[in-house]
Amino acid sequence: MRSDDRGDMDTIRVEVLNSLTGIPASAWDSTCHPSFPFGQHAWHRALESSRSVGQGTGWHPRYIVARDGDRLVGVTPLYEKMHSNGEYVFDWAWADAWHRNGLRYYPKLTAAIPFTPATGARLMCAPGLDESVVRKELLRGALSTIAERDASGLHYLFVTPDEAEFFRGLGFAIRHGFQFHWKNRGYRDFKDFLAALKPRAARQIQREREQFASSGVRVEILNGESLRVEHADVFYRFYLATITKMHALPYLTPAFFRAVFADMPEQIILILGREGDTEVGAALFYCRGDALYGRYWGATKDVRNMHFELCYYRALEWAIERKIQLFEAGAQGEHKLARGFLPELTRSAHWIVEGGFRDPVAQFVAEEAQQIANAIGGLSEKSPYAN
Repeated sequence: MRSDDRGDMDTIRVEVLNSLTGIPASAWDSTCHPSFPFGQHAWHRALESSRSVGQGTGWHPRYIVARDGDRLVGVTPLYEKMHSNGEYVFDWAWADAWHRNGLRYYPKLTAAIPFTPATGARLMCAPGLDESVVRKELLRGALSTIAERDASGLHYLFVTPDEAEFFRGLGFAIRHGFQFHWKNRGYRDFKDFLAALKPRAARQIQREREQFASSGVRVEILNGESLRVEHADVFYRFYLATITKMHALPYLTPAFFRAVFADMPEQIILILGREGDTEVGAALFYCRGDALYGRYWGATKDVRNMHFELCYYRALEWAIERKIQLFEAGAQGEHKLARGFLPELTRSAHWIVEGGFRDPVAQFVAEEAQQIANAIGGLSEKSPYAN
């Protein structure tokens, strides 16, 4: 792959920016897919302003911006990484291999939505343009940054299927994973969804919902005008409860949640479980266009099946009512299968600078891809759907 093979792209210039300062939200958002909330300027601005990324976090912005004259035509949310935390595409074994051979794995460059394992464009392009031209220019900017930052490689995480083919054609190693996604088959309501399931799966869901209903916990769904900034602090308690329970790191600060609740209320869905006036559980989602994304959940009281009710069943009802076509419920969780979420392939693209490691990495991802295919095949045989 050559970074100087520009073709007919003389009118486009590329910049590498360490901050969103000076980039109008409307210009940035013109490159963002209408069903992907995490590419938006407001999301990345919230990460920056809350210091969830930046100095001291190991996520240092190196945004790649392409302009045609004064018009912003392409964006890649690129970060210089000093660790592999918060990516959900695990490469610690690679870092260890570099270290054992006397080489540095960090810094590396990662094109990703921080702390968000959701599939979406990483080579974001304004509509009405030759997308291949803009993509190549964005990639050229990223390749130049590798040399400037003395990085070990370039990693594009959770790319779209067509982006994966673009990267494959340029010699990137394509790594596979999988998540559980729900797709709308034209359901009229939740009962219609249950009718599409095998009887045993439908009975299990009905039983879980009945058991939760008997707990007396009241469910409230907040979105848009009903969502207030102070709800961000309510939710943060539940975010921390899960972080503590899982012995994980609290990547996101309270200021981040306040910022997105203030700036993106129409795209946030907060589902609360209450006992009287006290919140005992919460699930947070983002929605844009015809796609819904489950992000975080937490509880301060153990209520039977509250997790399933808040994270899946109420969200599915909400999605069906609004004719949402895709519900990504986040990483991992085979328990999602019985609740109508089927395994879906995810893809990442990797360019390794050190030539001696390219073939071993390519062999690793090829073998891993076969394992992933076998796993998806086995899980698909356990589909809860009748047809």
